[in-house]
Amino acid sequence: MPTYVMLANWTDQGVRTIEDGPKRVDIARKSLEDMGGKFMSVYMTMGIHDMVITYEAPDDAVAARFTLMLGKQGNVRTQSLKAFPEEAYRQIVNSLR
Repeated sequence: MPTYVMLANWTDQGVRTIEDGPKRVDIARKSLEDMGGKFMSVYMTMGIHDMVITYEAPDDAVAARFTLMLGKQGNVRTQSLKAFPEEAYRQIVNSLR
């Protein structure tokens, strides 16, 4: 299953209601599971991003739907990255020869 990295920043609304943050993570986890995906890791971070989440989704459309669902709630703004595992990276690079 494809892996994705989500970089998230809390919106003003998200910070004002930060006490509900852990509950929102649980709801997001359940929503992704209902779409056939799963969270791999969740980190609160210090620096330019507030959270980093890695997850698996069946395909890019599910990943996009999940990201849009989160954005629609208004608590976070996200940037998503599709991640290629090392073996895929090696195959891609070797295919250039």
